[in-house]
Amino acid sequence: MTPGNCAAAFSAQMAGEENFKEELRSQDASRNLNQHETAGHPHSRSLEMLLHRLRAVHTKQDDKFANLLDAVGEFGTFQQRLVALTFIPSIMSAFFMFADHFVFTAQKPYCNTSWILAVGPHLSEAQQLNLTIPQAPNGSFLTCLMYLPVPWNLDSIIQFGLNDTDTCQDGWIYPAAKKRSLINEFDLVCGMETKKDTAQIMFMAGLLIGSLIFGLITDKMGRYPAILLSLLGLILFGFGTAFVNSFHLYLLFRFGISQSVVGYAISSISLATEWLVGEHRAHAIILEHCFFAVGSMLLTGIAYSLPHWRLLFLVGGVLVIPLISYIWILPESPRWLMMKGKVKEAKQVLCYAASVNKKTIPSNLLDELQLPRKKVTRASVLDFCKNRQLCKVTLVMSCVWFTISYTYFTLSLRMRELGVSIHFRHMVPSIMEMPARLCCIFILQQIGRKWSLAVTLLQAIIWCLLLLFLPEELKSVTILVLTLGEFSLAATVTVFFLYTAELLPTVLRATGLGLVSLASAAGAILSLTIISQTPSLLPIFLCCVLAIVAFSLSSLLPETRDQPLSDSLDHSSQMSFQKDVAPDLSSDGSFWNKVKDMTTEDTSSDDMSEEAAKNVILNAQILRLDPYPVSNPALKQFNKEEANSQAPCGPGPQTILGWN
Repeated sequence: MTPGNCAAAFSAQMAGEENFKEELRSQDASRNLNQHETAGHPHSRSLEMLLHRLRAVHTKQDDKFANLLDAVGEFGTFQQRLVALTFIPSIMSAFFMFADHFVFTAQKPYCNTSWILAVGPHLSEAQQLNLTIPQAPNGSFLTCLMYLPVPWNLDSIIQFGLNDTDTCQDGWIYPAAKKRSLINEFDLVCGMETKKDTAQIMFMAGLLIGSLIFGLITDKMGRYPAILLSLLGLILFGFGTAFVNSFHLYLLFRFGISQSVVGYAISSISLATEWLVGEHRAHAIILEHCFFAVGSMLLTGIAYSLPHWRLLFLVGGVLVIPLISYIWILPESPRWLMMKGKVKEAKQVLCYAASVNKKTIPSNLLDELQLPRKKVTRASVLDFCKNRQLCKVTLVMSCVWFTISYTYFTLSLRMRELGVSIHFRHMVPSIMEMPARLCCIFILQQIGRKWSLAVTLLQAIIWCLLLLFLPEELKSVTILVLTLGEFSLAATVTVFFLYTAELLPTVLRATGLGLVSLASAAGAILSLTIISQTPSLLPIFLCCVLAIVAFSLSSLLPETRDQPLSDSLDHSSQMSFQKDVAPDLSSDGSFWNKVKDMTTEDTSSDDMSEEAAKNVILNAQILRLDPYPVSNPALKQFNKEEANSQAPCGPGPQTILGWN
């Protein structure tokens, strides 16, 4: 059949299809109106499966890299090893990130009055304090005042006592201290307590700067160099903190550690996202976050047993030194290599992965790896302002991340205000985070990324609202609600990182993660500021407001489940920020236009023709119009004529989709 005859046959076929559809509508209109929307009908489920199958076919066509990863092995030995390699650094990242909380152990100080030992060397500690330290009306010793020395003998001091007081002249002593902490190491007492908050602010500042720096490094230099730099930072600054001789040097090393922690988070998530496909990607990121919780639990146990704060950093530094081996065993992202025009290197990495998985990549698939059509390598941070859709993604996710960070730190500080011990505040939430993150596997599979983020945010809103109305007398209930709130936020963080990494294009994925991480540090700093200056209910109220705003904005984002990763800015611009609405097959031709767009995006590699896709949807529509089995011979004759008219122009839909 000639192309003209084929086109004429197709036109006649479409006209017959429209007439037949009108006939079916007129015959069974009342029955269809009553049962068209029944949710559990098997034909409705079949239609949903058909649409999902079509979407999956289009996804594979649109993302040629997915075909290569299929040939390499979706989750073979190579990918399993890659995921395992991300676990140990995640443990150590949590170890160094929360170490601050265990090195500022509260100590009760007294002025050093050892001058009296020159005239009374045999005085006990209690006698020394009684003679040289002023007492409060309740009989307790004052911590920041002392009696000034006098040139008297011990008998005169005991008989007449001392009267002139002043602030501590020769430092402090800590008679009740059981552990050596930063407080009694650098005397952070008597007006120096604010330096503890300075350490937290310095850490947050490191997160701010590190997010931007490592985001740019990861996209410019590659995922592999960024991971190595972050691991080197953990080794140098983590191990080196054990040897600092001043508090200012300690702040400097904490600043370096925070940059390394956020740098590893950004680069490792980018690498895992680009090497894995589908649900394997979600599982890998979820497990990485679970091991982050393991690191927090490990830190709590080690800090509880060690008597000196320097030993804590020594142990952490020793554990992180073996990560130097990553220089030889960590792979680069082939997606990033392609976007940078390094086709040869990308092919080598893929072939190595295939050899580890004991697979062979067909040569025709490797030949399809060509340089990008456009200069995507010129993408820069300015594109987050120029590209409208990319700007929307960044702003919405920054708002969400700001909310998560602010709420998490507010709940944690609120628990500290209630007098909960430091070990309980870290161990119990860390244990709770494990099932919270594992639950994400189920909800991500059932409702996708977009609604999983919305559900976890909604849970956080509920717990924050409960905190507003709980009376202060119910301390145990308040602690339970705070723990459940942190449980929900842990799941939100996991969904957030996965969702953000899938929304951003490969050329700017790490930079985008770095930009939204800026909002995280800003939220934490705001929480520290508000908690210290405002009543306890206002910060919780702001948590509710911010969570509601983030929940509303999350509805603007597109779903990314079963969608190809966007590599270039052009593909990112095509993402729709409208709500996901099921196609109305009984309305006008808008859905046909969607099918046409799907099937004509890449005509050079399409496995499904436009006519075949329309026939598939038409068959599904006929089933939907008539939910009951039709024994009308006209229908059988119509289907037979349809198949005969389609056969000369190309394979039928069942052949294309692999159905028999």
